Amino acid sequence: MSHPERGMQIAKNLKVIDWLKTEILDQIANLFKGLHHANQHLILDSLASLVVVSYVLARRVGISFRELDQAVVSKLREHIREGHQLENWYGDLSSLEQHMNKR
Repeated sequence: MSHPERGMQIAKNLKVIDWLKTEILDQIANLFKGLHHANQHLILDSLASLVVVSYVLARRVGISFRELDQAVVSKLREHIREGHQLENWYGDLSSLEQHMNKR
């Protein structure tokens, strides 16, 4: 790849990263609207979009999907070990860890 083509790829990648950052903010706003209006469809759609954008952003910055999955499981185990309130009260973190390990 020549230098001008490489420069174009870098610029394109930076533009995509900026777009993904705005998409995260947009989906957080939609999530808050969904929660405020108790709109299950909007909540689910926003959460799904946030997960997708997180994976794509990770890839754009050089983190593989597998690495992200491993980091999520590692973070869950850390919070479980430290007695995070969501784990102590509801067992949410160990449930999510089990789900992640089944995939």
